Amino acid sequence: MRRTALCLGSVALASGKVYFSETFGDGWESRWTPSEWKKSDGTQGTWQLSAGKWFANEAEDKGVQTAEDSRFFGLSAGFDSFSNAGKELIIQYQAKYEKDIECGGGYVKVGPKLSDPKTFGDPTPYNIMFGPDKCGYTKRTHLIFSYKGKNVLKKSDLAYKQEGEGTSHPDNTAKVEIDGEKIYEGSLKEDWELLAPKEIKDPDDKKPSDWVDDSMMDDPEDKKPDGWVEEKKIVDAKATKPDDWDDEEDGEWEAPVIDNPEYKGEWTVKRISNPAYKGFWEAKKIANPEY
Repeated sequence: MRRTALCLGSVALASGKVYFSETFGDGWESRWTPSEWKKSDGTQGTWQLSAGKWFANEAEDKGVQTAEDSRFFGLSAGFDSFSNAGKELIIQYQAKYEKDIECGGGYVKVGPKLSDPKTFGDPTPYNIMFGPDKCGYTKRTHLIFSYKGKNVLKKSDLAYKQEGEGTSHPDNTAKVEIDGEKIYEGSLKEDWELLAPKEIKDPDDKKPSDWVDDSMMDDPEDKKPDGWVEEKKIVDAKATKPDDWDDEEDGEWEAPVIDNPEYKGEWTVKRISNPAYKGFWEAKKIANPEY
C-alpha cells in the first residue's frame, strides 16, 4: 500500500509555500489519473483507496493501495508551474509495504506537464525521481535528477527504507531523511555526474614518436649460455629394435622418446630497467568548453 503526501516548498513545510499536497480525501479520483501505459499487454495494475491492514485512524490514514500483485502501477496529478530558484525544494511522501516484495519500487516523480496523463509510465520524462527500489538482493533509495535530457543517478547507493523526505538546497546540496533519520547530505556536484568535467584531455595532443613508455627491456648483454638444452624430449639412443619385430606386420620401427636428462627449460633473456623510459604518457589537460 502506498500512501502519498507530496509537498513542494521552500525551507520547510511549516513556513514555505506548498505547491502540491495530497492526503487522498474526498474527491481524490478527480485529481488523479490512473496510468494506462501497460493496459494493452494486460500488465497494468489498478488502485484502490484503503487504510491497509494496520492504522491508527482508519479515516485519516487512508491512501492509495495497489490492488494486484506483479503489475505495473502509475498515478499522476498536475499542479501549477513553479520555480524554486534560490530556494530549498522539499519532496516528501510516505510508502507502506504490508508484505515483503521480491521486485518493485514506490517512486515519486516530479516532472513537466503531461499532454496525456494516461500514458504516464517508465519512459515519461521527469525532473526528479525519489523513492525506494528493491529487486532481489538489490535494495536502494533512488534520488535521480534529470539534467540536459539525461537521468543522473547518485554515484553510490542510498539506504533502502520505506518513508522519506528529500530536500534540494539552493547551494546545490541535497539531504535525504528517512523516518526522521538523515541518511545522506552532500553536494550534487560531487555525488552526481551532473556537470561536464572542468578539464578534458587535449584531443590535439599526440604522443611523440620517440616516447618510450616501456619501463623494462631485454638485457642486450644477456646471451643464452653455450650448451643450454631446451629440448624436453629426446629419442632413446640406447633403444634397439626387438629381434622379433616384423616391419611388414608391425610397421617401421621407431625408437621410443624419453625425457631429456640435459633439459634446462626454455631460456629467456633477463629483463632490466629501461634507461630510455619516460613514464606513462597521457595527453595534457585543457579547459573544457562544455563546462
